[in-house]
Amino acid sequence: MCGVLGHRRRCVSLVVGCLLVLAGCAQPAVAPTAPSPELPELTTREPLPNWTPAKPATFTLVASGDVLIHPALTEQAVADGNGRRDYRPILAGVKSVVQGADLAICHLETPLGDAAGPFAGYPAFNAPPEIATALADTGYDLCSTASNHTLDRGPAGVDSTLDALDAAGIRHTGSARSAEDASTPTIVDLNGVRVGHVSFTFALNGGTSVAGTPWLVNLLSVDGVLQAARAAKAAGADVVVVSLHWGVEYQSQPSAAQQAIARQLLADPAVDLIIGHHAHVVQPFEQIAGKWVAYGLGNHLARHSEPRGTTEEGVIARFRFGKNQAGQWVVDRADYVPTLVDLGPPIRLLDVTSLPDGARKEAVERRVGEIIRSRGAVLVPPG
Repeated sequence: MCGVLGHRRRCVSLVVGCLLVLAGCAQPAVAPTAPSPELPELTTREPLPNWTPAKPATFTLVASGDVLIHPALTEQAVADGNGRRDYRPILAGVKSVVQGADLAICHLETPLGDAAGPFAGYPAFNAPPEIATALADTGYDLCSTASNHTLDRGPAGVDSTLDALDAAGIRHTGSARSAEDASTPTIVDLNGVRVGHVSFTFALNGGTSVAGTPWLVNLLSVDGVLQAARAAKAAGADVVVVSLHWGVEYQSQPSAAQQAIARQLLADPAVDLIIGHHAHVVQPFEQIAGKWVAYGLGNHLARHSEPRGTTEEGVIARFRFGKNQAGQWVVDRADYVPTLVDLGPPIRLLDVTSLPDGARKEAVERRVGEIIRSRGAVLVPPG
């Protein structure tokens, strides 16, 4: 009988004499043919290729400013969606910048409610959940959610906000549904490089409190941030990014408290980068002890009832990470893309570098550039 003995062996056939098939009946024997020589049994095999992707030599992270969904933005979204809320056209102008990064981080300052509403703006926000879908479509992977508005709609608002982000496929940190969720580090894997993200706010709006439920939102303290950053490193994060809602509204320079907190946090090996929010205007970038802090990225998307010009400006910060000689991940290139909320109509978020040359473009680039470099930051030209 012929059998297969493996991929690398030859089948050997033998023609043998037939056995008696009926009692008393025999067939003459047939002389067997000479057997074919067999190949030697392989005792070793070449190892299978290792298809595990190699870790990237570098990765790029972008982060943007406050997402404040004022009622005028929702009205624009309804107009763009022909009666249905669609924020994607408003954000389309920055989509290529956001999607061009390996990791994109947004800051969702306002709570999101159920699709049925009702919705509200300042001072106690409740925004439509469709903004989460639009942020995901724009290319955002992560959102920080700790802000002074996090508890504008109480614990239910925290739940509905995180539900909307989960449904859109956006990871989040800064607020949580439970103590267990709050203690679980948020870590994203970029082809083997693990990036942790933590988020804290300096305060909450009047009338809101985390008494008895401290997990709902992270309140800013140096010890608290360091504890969370160290937990992320212990859980395997190669890099930890800290998002801080802090500072003084409409002030383009960081406060003394911001500067002190930045120095303390960046002195710790658990913190690799700080990105800031809340001021609604752009604040400087600064390098401290070889690490970076972007004190305030301005507004990413907002429509204040009393626009100031500077409140319509923002930046998308862009940091490239690579390994230093000690094998540590560090920022080896920092730059930014200035943005502008064009109040229209229609309202549109614009990449200023893509605008045609003219007085408007030059004014925004000059003002934003002077602020960002005002503390000695050495950056590549924006673009």
